Amino acid sequence: MPRRDRTPRFYFSLRSPYSWLAYRQLRDDHPEVANAITWRPFWEPDARSQLMLERAGGGFPYAAMSRAKHLYILQDVRRLCAERGLKPAWPVDRDPVWEVPHLAHLAAVDEGKGPEFVERVYRARWEEGRDICAPATIAEVAAELGLPEDRLAGAADDDELRERGVEALLRVDADGVFGVPFFIHGFHKFWGVDRLAPFIASVKGAAPGRPDTAPSETAPSGAAPGPGGDQGHAGGCG
Repeated sequence: MPRRDRTPRFYFSLRSPYSWLAYRQLRDDHPEVANAITWRPFWEPDARSQLMLERAGGGFPYAAMSRAKHLYILQDVRRLCAERGLKPAWPVDRDPVWEVPHLAHLAAVDEGKGPEFVERVYRARWEEGRDICAPATIAEVAAELGLPEDRLAGAADDDELRERGVEALLRVDADGVFGVPFFIHGFHKFWGVDRLAPFIASVKGAAPGRPDTAPSETAPSGAAPGPGGDQGHAGGCG
């Protein structure tokens, strides 16, 4: 039986505004933690990736967001950005293929520039309002960072990167990640930008309890959603 992964890790999505806010907080206020944890991408697979994932025995825990929740998130993100002195741009996603930026991230990691790629793509999406699912945008980012433009822009068409993308999505499934930002330390899981502080405390050893102590798997009465239920809170997308 494989050993449990005890590495503190951060599941992020280049799509998610809450992931962007968590990223900025980690980078600006807790760089020592940002540099010590493992960063793992999370994205909604397209039809090809979904089929590959299912053939590998995995699944993806994502349900379509209701219009009411979508409108609330827009309002909430504006509020959180105002508190942080940020002015987000609001990109318009038209038939996005999220493999385009996320598989390009894997290629950037190969070149030793994963963090730089994440920073530049987040800035392109949330501060410049650009379409990060457009290969041309990824090519421009790659050129700025001195990365191979063709490989990053064509990442979604690269069979080897597709296979590695499925491996990344299988880790999402194995870790029980259902939204982002999502943080894990030992047995303990934290979902949402509002759970970043306790995750950081846990990584620094200041949180109560030990990270290798398993919490109860029994949900409190009334906590389980009904069929099609959506009990997501405002600090995370999923």
